[in-house]
Amino acid sequence: MRQFSLALLRHISSSTAPALTGTCRLHRRHCFNASRPQYRSIVPPHSCQHTRTESTAASQHIQDLSGPEQRLLNKLYDGLIGGQRASLAECITLVETQHPRKKELAQVLLQRVLAYRREQESRNGGKPVAFRVGLSGPPGAGKSSFIEVVGKMLTGRGHKVAVLAVDPSSCTTGGSLMGDKTRMTELSRDMNAFIRPSPTSGTLGGVTRTTNEAIVLCEGAGYDIILVETVGVGQSEFAVADMVDMFVLLIPPAGGDELQGIKRGIIERAELVVVTKSDGDLVVPARRIQAEYTSALKLLRRQSKSWNPKVVRASSQTFEGIPEVWAKMEAYREATLASGELQGRRTAQQKVWMWSLIQESVLCHFQNHPGVREALPHLEERVTKGAISPGLAADLLLRAFSSSSSSQ
Repeated sequence: MRQFSLALLRHISSSTAPALTGTCRLHRRHCFNASRPQYRSIVPPHSCQHTRTESTAASQHIQDLSGPEQRLLNKLYDGLIGGQRASLAECITLVETQHPRKKELAQVLLQRVLAYRREQESRNGGKPVAFRVGLSGPPGAGKSSFIEVVGKMLTGRGHKVAVLAVDPSSCTTGGSLMGDKTRMTELSRDMNAFIRPSPTSGTLGGVTRTTNEAIVLCEGAGYDIILVETVGVGQSEFAVADMVDMFVLLIPPAGGDELQGIKRGIIERAELVVVTKSDGDLVVPARRIQAEYTSALKLLRRQSKSWNPKVVRASSQTFEGIPEVWAKMEAYREATLASGELQGRRTAQQKVWMWSLIQESVLCHFQNHPGVREALPHLEERVTKGAISPGLAADLLLRAFSSSSSSQ
């Protein structure tokens, strides 16, 4: 897959070279309407020449903005930095859009917010100013209830909490219920909290493709605790672990035995396992699950040199165990900050998400390639009739793409 992606990227670079002088060719979005040539790429690129700084490149591309676009970005940026929740919501809407021009405007805005965040981190001694926590678990584990209780506790202690809740989209209609904010009635009325539900829109991994950018915007708006709730759709859907500082797995008391815990690949990425609904008649089962998962974690390889995963019990209804859960989270943050693992983890995550977005853009370019689009209907028909195998059809499509690419 990596070799195929690089082959496509070489073709993309060669076919768009005249429009990208002096900048890295990988930074141009390619799924766009070619009938709008008057719009030059304004995505702030990392210069291929080390002598050009990022700020200089961003300033040059900002000059390509029209007057209304410049005023819009200034308004959004000023409101975001000022901590206005309405401006933050507008900024997230901008980065979630699929409109080609607005996607470029979003990248200009993100570049300014990133520069502001770097300045804040430099004032903080080079340490991150916000703590990112990802929460996942099976449906019915009580993720929304847990987030509301923890969020109210944190805002009461003077923190600003942002919740990015991701709801699954229907495979049939494409719609999404967006029910997470409805469940967090108390937290949604808190002025020191911000809740943003977003649909997956077909994205795998339990998060949206723009969740990482929404985290950056929330940090720019002054929120020091970022909670990312995933859809909790299965055992392997834990892409959220590649965008947060700490990954927390929530499991109900009837979550299975220790063997099921080992089989569940998601537990390997968890820094903290919380057994929820530990109240009433479920206290005894919750204690048993806590002991079993503690045993299961001992059989797994440690992901961190400075932290051993913990298993705790909590109840959102009685508030029992909630302060202890947050104490474990704070202990993890302090340990990883002291060892430098947290900073290294964030650096590695940016590379992972860069390649994820590259692969997505490359696939989009492949699907819209003239040679592929011409051969696709006929090959799809032959596959559905059983005349050829799906593997052969894929090879023929790749060959059609490669032959037309080499002839250009």
